[in-house]
Amino acid sequence: MIVTSASETGPVPLIELRGVTKVYGRGSAAMPALRGVDMTINEGEFVAVMGPSGSGKSTVMNIIGCLDTPTEGKYLFRNAPVGAMNRNQRAMLRRQHLGFVFQGFNLLNRTSALENVELPLIYRGIRAAERHNLARKALTSVGLSGWEHHTPGELSGGQQQRVAIARAIVSQPAVLLADEPTGNLDTARSLEIMELLSSFNKELGVTIIMVTHEADMARFARRVIQFRDGLIAADERHGEEG
Repeated sequence: MIVTSASETGPVPLIELRGVTKVYGRGSAAMPALRGVDMTINEGEFVAVMGPSGSGKSTVMNIIGCLDTPTEGKYLFRNAPVGAMNRNQRAMLRRQHLGFVFQGFNLLNRTSALENVELPLIYRGIRAAERHNLARKALTSVGLSGWEHHTPGELSGGQQQRVAIARAIVSQPAVLLADEPTGNLDTARSLEIMELLSSFNKELGVTIIMVTHEADMARFARRVIQFRDGLIAADERHGEEG
């Protein structure tokens, strides 16, 4: 697998979807989730993906995250055709370039915050001493210095999501995919998490693609893509550029 950041003619888009469709089932049971989506996301963008249930927003996120594949169309990651990759190559793309944050935190309950954050580094084969150091730095970056040895059960919901974000960014991914990251949090904790994500985008240049149904949270993004019936219904940019 070769993933490049630029071509001979200059920078290439980070993510491109060209005519992407996704159909679940066959024959009379066929259910189209995406009906021909064209979308380009560049390095450093903060994109909110919105839409009602069944609109296709989660399906498109799964395809971008290499958790699903299109029925038709092309997905290019830094100009590399993801559809031509085998399962192991897609798994490597996930490990090397993508970070994930979920609504349900997805932490291992019996392991410490530090150990949870180290998981992506274990998959990369990084040695223990370096893992510990990187994980501690990631926890510090999300405001959890001193909480390294607490288990998820000893942390608040907001703290658990911070651990999940630290785990997602510890391997310095090109893209952070956040699926309803504030869905299980109250308003105050939600705003804290969004401020944190916004700081990673603005200060570190991490590209963020976030699924949300909350307009208040989507306002932190500089671009909002609305899905409806498997198609992009609106694509609007606002706020500062960068």
